[in-house]
Amino acid sequence: MKAQEIREMSQEQIHQELAALQRRVFDLRTQAATEELGVPSQLRSARRDIARMRTILRQRDLARSAQVEPQEKPTP
Repeated sequence: MKAQEIREMSQEQIHQELAALQRRVFDLRTQAATEELGVPSQLRSARRDIARMRTILRQRDLARSAQVEPQEKPTP
């Protein structure tokens, strides 16, 4: 999944997809442990998709907090 596709998703959609990918990584790790994993690159791809989603969620959180901060300037 590309970063642009993730950015177009809503917050709720990202969380749902993130949960599904975490489950997929668990399943792939189980297959790797039992030597049933056919394509090892699937595990790497799923982990990277999770990282992309978490990064975009974090960017959104930082952008949201940056909008709040300018209003709360401390007085000397």
